[in-house]
Amino acid sequence: MRYRKFGSTGLFVSELCLGTMTFGGESGTMYGQIGNLAQKDVDTLVGAAVDAGINFIDTANVYADGRSEMLTGQALRNLNIPRENVVVASKVLGETGTRAVNSRGLSRFHIMESVKASLKRLQLDHLDLYQVHGFDPATPIEETLRALDTLVQHGHVRYVGVSNWAAWQIMKALGISERLGLARFESLQAYYTVAGRDLEREIVPLLRSEGLGLMVWSPLAGGLLSGKYGRDKQAEQGSRRTTFDFPPVNRDRAFDCVDAMRGIAEAHKASVAQIALAWLLHQPAVTTVIIGAKRIDQLQDNVGAASIQLTESELATLEEVSALPAEYPGWMLERQGGVRQRLLAHGTLA
Repeated sequence: MRYRKFGSTGLFVSELCLGTMTFGGESGTMYGQIGNLAQKDVDTLVGAAVDAGINFIDTANVYADGRSEMLTGQALRNLNIPRENVVVASKVLGETGTRAVNSRGLSRFHIMESVKASLKRLQLDHLDLYQVHGFDPATPIEETLRALDTLVQHGHVRYVGVSNWAAWQIMKALGISERLGLARFESLQAYYTVAGRDLEREIVPLLRSEGLGLMVWSPLAGGLLSGKYGRDKQAEQGSRRTTFDFPPVNRDRAFDCVDAMRGIAEAHKASVAQIALAWLLHQPAVTTVIIGAKRIDQLQDNVGAASIQLTESELATLEEVSALPAEYPGWMLERQGGVRQRLLAHGTLA
């Protein structure tokens, strides 16, 4: 397992991160469709992940209405994992427990209440990373950032991050943090796959410019890139994609990618899922890829992706089949800046 620098901090995290969305869901609920692992199975997965060198665990207060945090925290205790050996991340935005009018969002009120509840469920005295789980149109960004800074100053949180924001929103937040001397977002957690590269239009350039880390969620596009699906291979009844068809994916492009990855997988004696994960690990903007599993064999297969080295030819093949359609202003920036880019790269106008 390799470790990568987390944003502009001095923290290092494993290039694979254990996601916990499969922990604790109840039947008949959205999270139950994703996963309903009990404590024994959670302990097994967390232990196997740590043994494989994974030092990063990502959860959220809304996963299984808080039960995911409870199971995660208890697993760390059951396994006697030293606190300094793991980087634990959680999130705030959605509601858990009582459905009061102020039980969601990114107000100071909700953030302060939520972090206390998350720490209690996780049985921890601090979070290494606390992320806003989405954008709250009702709360000024400055109020959110001041609340997060308070948590950092009081030692409840080490670093703060963001998830599912647009580029302009992230950049505005970074500007406010710099102007007011507040703790800034050090990472973005976002959807990114070989079949869904929209992040590359605006957000990846922002991350690289401002030094933010990238945590990738749903790297297999909700299982669509697992190798179980294809143009002539429909989802089995009761599978993840038949019960919870998310995230939205251009299926023609996804199946083009799957077709290309099957050949590459055969050459590496690997699974299609491993090639999809390996492609992400070859992208310069990516810090860590969040993997979720219901079974130990799924986790082991995902972990195997870290050892796959794709060739330049294989990367070029995947680049071709997954390329985004040209979109303004991208095509104009490329047209007008091409000569200068070549000069930067090669030191010549040729």
